[in-house]
Amino acid sequence: MLKDFEKKKSEDKTTLNNEIKVLREKLLSQQQLLRDAKLPVIVLIEGWSASGKGSLIKELISEIDPRFYNVVSPPIIPESDLRMPFLHQYAAAIPENGKIAFFDSGWMDSAVRSFLYHDITKTEYRHRVRQINEFERQLKNGGYLIVKIFLHIDKEEQFKRLKDLAESPQTEWRVTRDDIRQQKEYKRYMEAFDDFMEKTSDTAMWHILDGSRKRTAVRDALKLIVDRIDRGLSDGKYTGEPFEEEFPLVSMPKLADVDLSPSISDEDYKKELKKLQSRLTELHNIVYRKKIPVILCYEGWDAAGKGGNIRRVAYPLDPRGFDVQPIASPLPHELNRHFLWRFWTRLPRTGHITIFDRTWYGRVMVERLEGFCSEKDWKRAYNEINEFERTLTDWGAVVLKFWIHIDKDTQLARFTDRQNTPEKQWKITDEDWRNREKWDSYEVAVDEMLALTSTKNAPWYIIESNDKKYARIKTLKIIVKALESACSEHFDKIIS
Repeated sequence: MLKDFEKKKSEDKTTLNNEIKVLREKLLSQQQLLRDAKLPVIVLIEGWSASGKGSLIKELISEIDPRFYNVVSPPIIPESDLRMPFLHQYAAAIPENGKIAFFDSGWMDSAVRSFLYHDITKTEYRHRVRQINEFERQLKNGGYLIVKIFLHIDKEEQFKRLKDLAESPQTEWRVTRDDIRQQKEYKRYMEAFDDFMEKTSDTAMWHILDGSRKRTAVRDALKLIVDRIDRGLSDGKYTGEPFEEEFPLVSMPKLADVDLSPSISDEDYKKELKKLQSRLTELHNIVYRKKIPVILCYEGWDAAGKGGNIRRVAYPLDPRGFDVQPIASPLPHELNRHFLWRFWTRLPRTGHITIFDRTWYGRVMVERLEGFCSEKDWKRAYNEINEFERTLTDWGAVVLKFWIHIDKDTQLARFTDRQNTPEKQWKITDEDWRNREKWDSYEVAVDEMLALTSTKNAPWYIIESNDKKYARIKTLKIIVKALESACSEHFDKIIS
């Protein structure tokens, strides 16, 4: 790629400027069409230090409506994002349907630089490359148009530009140690960039532009973007076929085969609750010190006891180190992005715990059964969810998923109690009764969900909750055991 790149020949300036003017007008006219078609666009601008990435973006956005694009410039990662998964800052910045996001450096620069600086191991780098390919494929399958550009300049041109910047009092601040290091190790960086582009061209191909010819680069970049948008508008919003990868799965029983008779006496409940909550308080301190992120996911039948279960888990935790995320129907700005976006933005920092009351699994349950997404969408979601959760566990997170399970008669009794008790009536809605009528359909969907997404790294646990107290104790035991194991493994890694 870069090794074989041939410089562009000089072109007539007037002709170039006329071409740029026409392309800018075309891009401006496409904005309204993008909004009408609800097509989101991501333009990733990568390249060498001093290759003109910022200047190129300035030229690209100069004539378009600023209300419908955003420029994301995350090469300098703040401390808060260093405590999040690698892709978090990019996933959080994806545009809404009908809008454009320009990334001034992104996942390529971050992954390659971290590897060359030995901030991550070779294995971690491979994981990041895999995660990037998955991320781009998920976005494409969700209807995103992706344009990836690399601005190339040779070593001599880079040296000249860095020298000019460093010698001016107004621009010397722009030359960083990273830039100087890249110039000194130009060949090593070029090999790394080449390797990265070769491994990440399947979903969206890389386009290498000659950064030494600035106006030519502007024309070529505009043409790439305009042509890609034209194809997207012509073809319509793309929704990919379900993609299946084999994940190591944990065998799960059918819900109908689960014995819901387990119970616990009040005396044993009080004794176990006190012991487990005390241990959870200790483990929360250790998790914080060792910077282990923890994600607890709750799904289950209406009236199964999720709220009471969550309260018993949350009570012993330091309120400064956890939060509960109640997930309701997506808001308009959430519906206008990839379905996982609203969960990427709610993840915990390292050392913190996030409890999700309902989760991304709504995609394969309520959204599937109520027709809020297409069959392609929910079938594709199984694999996308497994990839998402593997990204979280690769990051070091403990991911535990609980299905709070009751039988149909128990649900009816609890619904009736809520309806007949004034202080509980807020808990019961017409939607709850409508969902109950679809119990059998939901059971089929849940069985399939459990079978396809209970991976060894992020397993499902069915919690028998006809006796709510038994369910709380079982959940606490699972959490305590998992955190003890995670803290022990973390200690072993440090020692080794």
